Amino acid sequence: DLMFVFMHLCCPAVKDPMVVERSNLLSMMKLSIKVLIQSSLSLGRTLDSEYPPLQQFFVVLEHCLKHGLKVRKTFIGQNKSIWAPLELIEKLCPESADISTSVRDMPGIKTGLGRARAWLHLALMQKKIADYMKELINRRELLGEFYEPGALIMEEEGAVIVGMLVGLNVIDANLCVKGEDLDSQVGVIDFSMYLKDPQATETTQDDSKMTAILDQKHYIEELNRHLSCTVTDLQAKMDSLEKTNSKLIEELTAATDRINALREEQEQLKQENAHILQTSQRKEEVTLQDSQLELETYRQTRQGLDEMYSVVWKQYKEEKRIRQELQKELELQIGLKQEMEVAMKLLEKDTHEKQDTLVALRQQLDQVKNLNLQMFNKAQIIEMYEMIHTIYKPNKHEYLHRRLQNSENVRKNTDESQNELRSEMKGKVNALQKRLTDLDTLRAGLESELSTEKEQRQNLQRELHREQDNSMELLDLRQEKKQLQQLCEEQEQALQEMGLHLSQSKLKMEDFKEVNKALKGHAWLKDDEATRCKQCQKEFSISRRKHHCRNCGDIYCNSCSSNELALPSYPRPVRVCDICHSLLLQRSSIRS
Repeated sequence: DLMFVFMHLCCPAVKDPMVVERSNLLSMMKLSIKVLIQSSLSLGRTLDSEYPPLQQFFVVLEHCLKHGLKVRKTFIGQNKSIWAPLELIEKLCPESADISTSVRDMPGIKTGLGRARAWLHLALMQKKIADYMKELINRRELLGEFYEPGALIMEEEGAVIVGMLVGLNVIDANLCVKGEDLDSQVGVIDFSMYLKDPQATETTQDDSKMTAILDQKHYIEELNRHLSCTVTDLQAKMDSLEKTNSKLIEELTAATDRINALREEQEQLKQENAHILQTSQRKEEVTLQDSQLELETYRQTRQGLDEMYSVVWKQYKEEKRIRQELQKELELQIGLKQEMEVAMKLLEKDTHEKQDTLVALRQQLDQVKNLNLQMFNKAQIIEMYEMIHTIYKPNKHEYLHRRLQNSENVRKNTDESQNELRSEMKGKVNALQKRLTDLDTLRAGLESELSTEKEQRQNLQRELHREQDNSMELLDLRQEKKQLQQLCEEQEQALQEMGLHLSQSKLKMEDFKEVNKALKGHAWLKDDEATRCKQCQKEFSISRRKHHCRNCGDIYCNSCSSNELALPSYPRPVRVCDICHSLLLQRSSIRS
């Protein structure tokens, strides 16, 4: 009812309830900010979570953010929380990402309203609540998803509230967010703080001043008691310190002697380092010159070998082609020789057959001669018998005469037939002799051709042996080329080994430089000298703490120095920055 009366007193002529609510919330925000700034300036100390004006400011700001907020439906039910639009600030302003992540990581907060309240507390401690709210209001097209059209954040009153929030940058607040139960707090505006009587306020102020003076008196007494205790403790510590001081003086003299010895060793190491640098540079120059000369000779020899190989390859191809042609001719000659051998065998067979026929004909001729002799002998015997018969039979003289004539005729006929047979046999013998002479001439020609073929075959075999010798030479050349290639590969491997030696010498130089740096010592940056992270350039705050890199000594945030490595000066792995981590890993990989 009081809220309703207050709203009607402030805006009696406004009829739209949304406009009335906006004007009332704007007035309440003005009063809460004014009271908070005045009370904090008069108090003159850092505000905590139990300060009533600060609690009322958060309640009024929560009501302003809830005004016109849409109800979002989820699987569980309806949800109306201001955490969704505040979570949008993380995308619009990347600087607020640390606040959002720290709020999400808080284990005691479970609801969205609790997260929103924690976010507002942290933003006020950072003195950037006005900047964050300004970024949110400038993107009203995105806020339409969360708020109704007549909401406070969507209208001009939201810009006015953002302007008023700038005045809160003069307040220093130290709020304990983790210890508070932000989920179950009831956000009710207490109007009694803004509607008090002035006289009552003066008396309450006097009472509060008296209580403050008494509190200060008790505080000073307690402080005196603590100081007396500390004086006695300091006296005992002074005695112990005087005893330890003498020991420290002795240790200091020993340390100075050791420091002087270390300085002398450092000077010697510097001289040795300079000498090693000069010798390594000279060796590096000499090895580079030698490698360049060897590389040039290798290129020249490789070019000459390539030219020689191309020439030999052309000769090999030509000789291979000639060899194939000779093999074809040899195959033809072998075929011709085989045909000639077959023809010679046929001729020999034919001559043997002719000789057999001549022998048979001669045998027949002898048989005919024997038959003629036998017939002649028989005819003589017959004549003798006839003569004897004629002798004994004179009457038969004519008959014998006829028989004689018949025998003479028979003899003549046999002589003629014998002559004809002889002439025929002579003709056959002459023909056979002529055939034999022809065969002898043919045989002589074939033998001459066979001898020429044998000579050609021998020539082809000689050429084949030459080709084989040439192929052997080509194989020797290939082996020589392989040997030269192996020599070139060995030279390239030697060059690679020389490059490895050079890289190892460079690594040794870097190691010497690191030893010198370690002897000189790194500059350990103090906490007061760094306000930003060296890598990401983000400002340090309550949520973003400072961390030293144990290798370079600079100060980084947690995200830029989350790695740990084992260093020579520390017995266990320690924190290093990302830059030193990558450099040390790269160096260790090159060494391995």
